[in-house]
Amino acid sequence: MQLSDIVDILIVAIIIYNIIKHFRKTRAAQLLKGIAIIFGITYISEWLHLNVISFILENIMQMGFIALIIIFQPELRRGLEHMGRSKFGKWFSVEKEDVTDVAGEVCKAAENLAESHTGALVVFERETILDDLLTGGTVIGAKVTSELLENIFVPNTPLHDGAVIIRDDKIQKASCVLPLSANKDLSNELGTRHRAALGISEQADCVCLVVSEETGKISVMLNGNMMRNLSVNSLYKLLNKVLAPKDDVSTNVKKNIDHLKSQKRSRKKKDEKSEKQDKSKE
Repeated sequence: MQLSDIVDILIVAIIIYNIIKHFRKTRAAQLLKGIAIIFGITYISEWLHLNVISFILENIMQMGFIALIIIFQPELRRGLEHMGRSKFGKWFSVEKEDVTDVAGEVCKAAENLAESHTGALVVFERETILDDLLTGGTVIGAKVTSELLENIFVPNTPLHDGAVIIRDDKIQKASCVLPLSANKDLSNELGTRHRAALGISEQADCVCLVVSEETGKISVMLNGNMMRNLSVNSLYKLLNKVLAPKDDVSTNVKKNIDHLKSQKRSRKKKDEKSEKQDKSKE
């Protein structure tokens, strides 16, 4: 076996692993099982020379590619968005200090809302702009403050029923309707806010904060996963971690180039110094 064969096998294994990892907690997992069964039946029918069954299954599989694109459209979209998320930019287009301020204001509001058992749903955009996934909503465009967030979620007010969208350090929209999670294995005790937060975190690169109206518990959803019963301190640390700006690749490359130039200059100075010492000895 040549090195190229080993590399080929490793690449295929990595691709298959990531496909399974991506789809295993979605409704597509059951569909993939069905497709695997069809492949198995096709192979067995060809091995047993069951010509009619083989002919039918082969024709189904030929048309199946288009059907898969239609059936798996949400999952494919999410997967392609995940692949296309730029690692050259920042998750947040604001400075780290601003992220800390936003996290502090949101945590203060979450603490007060949890104490009063006031339901809330806050979504932080990261790489993906969420406009295509949102229904309705009122544009706010105001700086994030705990007082404004608490006022938005006061029961029976015009904007309380829906999600608040935070983009950078601004409350972009309020009263937005989010897509619900298609995961049928979710607990029945989870309400619409939790299902909506999971739904949009499954489809886009965002962080969702939910305050339960019934229990006053704080939860965070990220990449289709849910962290429940968070304390305010844990929430603050988590938000700072997942929303903090990242150094882009160009910055790191520039730092490395500057470092190499500095090393080159220092070596040149050492060489010049050693040459002068040699000449003085002569």
